[in-house]
Amino acid sequence: MDCFEITGPNRLAGRIRAAGAKNAALPALAATLLTEGSVELSGLPLVRDIRTMTRLLEHLGTRVETVGGTLRLTPSGAPVTDNAEYDLVKTMRASILVLGPLVTRFGHARVSLPGGCAIGVRPIDQHLAGLEALGAEVTLEHGYVTARTDRLVGNRFRFAGQSVTGTENLLMAACLARGTTVLENCACEPEVVDLARLLVAMGAQIDGAGQGRIEIQGVDHLGSAKHRVISDRIEGGTFLIGAAITGGDVVLEHACAADLAPLLEVLESAGCTVETRSDTVRVAATEPLRSRSIETAPHPGFPTDLQAQYMALMSQAEGRSSVHETVFENRFQHAPELVRMGAAIQVDGGYAWIEGPTPLSGAHVMATDLRASACLVLAGLVADGVTTVHRIYHLDRGYEGMEEKLRSLGARVERTSE
Repeated sequence: MDCFEITGPNRLAGRIRAAGAKNAALPALAATLLTEGSVELSGLPLVRDIRTMTRLLEHLGTRVETVGGTLRLTPSGAPVTDNAEYDLVKTMRASILVLGPLVTRFGHARVSLPGGCAIGVRPIDQHLAGLEALGAEVTLEHGYVTARTDRLVGNRFRFAGQSVTGTENLLMAACLARGTTVLENCACEPEVVDLARLLVAMGAQIDGAGQGRIEIQGVDHLGSAKHRVISDRIEGGTFLIGAAITGGDVVLEHACAADLAPLLEVLESAGCTVETRSDTVRVAATEPLRSRSIETAPHPGFPTDLQAQYMALMSQAEGRSSVHETVFENRFQHAPELVRMGAAIQVDGGYAWIEGPTPLSGAHVMATDLRASACLVLAGLVADGVTTVHRIYHLDRGYEGMEEKLRSLGARVERTSE
């Protein structure tokens, strides 16, 4: 396994561009199952989860071609198999996104319960309840979900709690259902909006994406389309936090300030200079960091996927701050590793209290999930000495060439083999 060796302290400065959003690219890839035509997707990040999803699509009969920087995907007229097997999906939760497209287009699907980061229970019960509301017969046995229907029929369904992948799965399923589907209490994340843009380009009739209520008028078929996925607000936000924690100055190119607004507001209140242009965001640490507490929440609240990185930042801020994690119940696994480096953090249930600033020192630390990996890398940037971050295969699931991008900003980081 690979690891990162970071020699600190570092100061990040310069310009950088975030890759395409992994969490927008994965549902876009799944959406190609809805048509017999070719769909061309550009801006896809070169990360492990994308490779896993394309292998899954190829297993289901999709022809995948690379043309320049674009991926052209052409599904078969009938699936070679409707079985998304465990070995293909065990490392990636987003594999469940093929369930809705397979059921609505072909009338049947068998998908292994997904894997992914061990950050808490992330049930798919709302996916299944929604498909049942649209007329699918759903069974769960031997670790697989099986769904069948002659044709899905539009209906009204209200999510018990906001679910990004649940919203995306039912949004795709409803596109080919007969009649009108109304989804309520939907996730409003930018990645949901981006998926809707692709589906509309393919011929879907969707109104309300990005709001709590989405209405879909089913059509008989969807066609070809070209689509560029949005930039990754989580990757971009990680580098902006990197500017703040290292006393640096970073300009993020091809960025959407509106998508990053929850983070930018907190960074500015913590003492950073924040400047936004039409497609760039600059964060500069121009004065000592002030402690600011956050509570994670679905968009437009503070994203849970930036919580770990923010905790590292608060270890370098003056005063006492708290992080309240409301989305996942087991997402503080990075806290003990930060403490190993010298941070003063106490965890109690869904709350973490951070006293700062505390000097951090290089140490061997273990990444437990994707965003915890990024948190420990940020901590290593400001720590004195060498920090070795183990298990960065978690990081490779969602960050494209992170070490190269960090080096371009002035960091001393190397990927080595353990």
